[in-house]
Amino acid sequence: MAPKAMKVSMKGMKAAVAMTKTGLAEAIAGETELKKSDVAKILGSLADVAGAEVKKSGKFVIPGVCMVKTRVKPATKAGKREMFGKTVVVKAKPAKTIVKAFPVAALKKAV
Repeated sequence: MAPKAMKVSMKGMKAAVAMTKTGLAEAIAGETELKKSDVAKILGSLADVAGAEVKKSGKFVIPGVCMVKTRVKPATKAGKREMFGKTVVVKAKPAKTIVKAFPVAALKKAV
């Protein structure tokens, strides 16, 4: 009986939809009395500045929101690995730089 009840309750839940750039621009424009087009340009320039800064120094902070960092993932050797009880032949992969975002503590507590 419980699985059927869970199936019905899961149908009622809808997946959360992320806010788009346009939606964010409209929300900020409504709060700050700026034009939506001006806010969209600001968001675009923020993305450009963030990308350039992360590439240059490896770290970028948006105050009150998050910190974006780069990290070097080490290279992996080729060989055989045990995956789910089966032996799999794995190719070698080079080292690469990945980008990670970390939310600020206040944002974590708010959720």
